[in-house]
Amino acid sequence: MSRAHDPFDTYLLRVFSTLMTERSVSRAAAKLGQSQPAVSAALKRLRDILGDPLLVKDKQRMVPTERAMQLEASVRIVLAEIDGLLAPADVFEPATTRQVFRVGTPDYIAPPLMASMVAYMRMTAPRAKLVIQPLSPDFDYEAAMAAGELDVVIGNWPQPPEHLRMTILLEDDVVCLVARDHPLAAGMTAMQYLNGAHIVPLMYSVTQRGVVESHLAAMRMSREHTVAVPFFSLAPHLLVGTDLIFTTSRHFADHFAKTLPLAVVDSPINFPPMRFYQLWHSRTQHSQAHAWLRSLLSAVARTAGATQALRQGIAVPAKRPTGSAAS
Repeated sequence: MSRAHDPFDTYLLRVFSTLMTERSVSRAAAKLGQSQPAVSAALKRLRDILGDPLLVKDKQRMVPTERAMQLEASVRIVLAEIDGLLAPADVFEPATTRQVFRVGTPDYIAPPLMASMVAYMRMTAPRAKLVIQPLSPDFDYEAAMAAGELDVVIGNWPQPPEHLRMTILLEDDVVCLVARDHPLAAGMTAMQYLNGAHIVPLMYSVTQRGVVESHLAAMRMSREHTVAVPFFSLAPHLLVGTDLIFTTSRHFADHFAKTLPLAVVDSPINFPPMRFYQLWHSRTQHSQAHAWLRSLLSAVARTAGATQALRQGIAVPAKRPTGSAAS
């Protein structure tokens, strides 16, 4: 229940608590760093509000009334709660924290990226725990973040939710992944691409289309969805020995081309780059622990981005771009 005119403030409560300890207006004033008239005025206000003298003179000292004795414990509890609210947040120490971090991500991030994150976390925060939450159409990641059940979401949708905060992790070009003995492994035209048989992953979000589908729709183009897979990581394994084409990011394609007999082919269609970012809720913006987690993800992605750029002979920028959807 709220009251329009609440007569109490923390100053009055602190004066009361100090008077109960010191049993003297002059000593209470000295301890509070106040003048004696100021403390006397505060005591008068307390008496008026509570309808009780609270402390009465007895020779050279002040003696609390029965009402004051009843109130003392409650006032100390209230002041302790207020001090707790106003105290600075605990300093986050990665080396000793036992915090559980929860990251939501589809599997279109190549395993080496997450492996690097885990390796850095084990080195810098060996007692911390990491939960990687898979994303799916029936998982409401926005509600999970608002409820504190998820700390960060990694995504690459063309239009991330505007009410969430965001920083860019990695920008990557779109390529085609095919079997090494595929007829188009040496290169393909736009017509061959559109007429080909494609592996297409199912959507991770009912409200978000992927970069490839969004661009094709905008260009009024379509491709044959020959095989639909629930996971990105399954697609490369289905390419071997077939004429199927899988369109994905370069870092994802390069990883599987090293472990399977596959070829990475430049896309004949000028898709916009895939932009991978991390999203978080404003409720964790000022948390030292969550800021550390976000910086860890950024550092890992920045290293991957630099490696990718050097492999392609591209100059690495001094500072990677960042942005905020809810600054």
